[in-house]
Amino acid sequence: MNNLFTPEELADMVDTLASIKADIANLEMRADIYKASLIAAKVRAVDGTLHRATVSETYPTRTDWQTIAKKLQPSAQLIRAHTTQAEEPTFTVRITARKVTA
Repeated sequence: MNNLFTPEELADMVDTLASIKADIANLEMRADIYKASLIAAKVRAVDGTLHRATVSETYPTRTDWQTIAKKLQPSAQLIRAHTTQAEEPTFTVRITARKVTA
């Protein structure tokens, strides 16, 4: 396995990380409710005791480069010439509930 942590320490890390992610999800849900309330109130700025909230409205634009590329039918060579790979790896840690049999 590894020499850094015992299996018990690794298991504790997984459970702690899952708990933190659950806490973050709950906080994000609460934040979304407050954001929606401020938007519904149709205010542009509100001063709290310690903080100020501003509400701005934008209409972002998106360019569908994949569709454009398909329409232009670029060669594989052109795609390879403009495709890069990161020098450092990117890691993803997913946490899921374990299925425990009784």
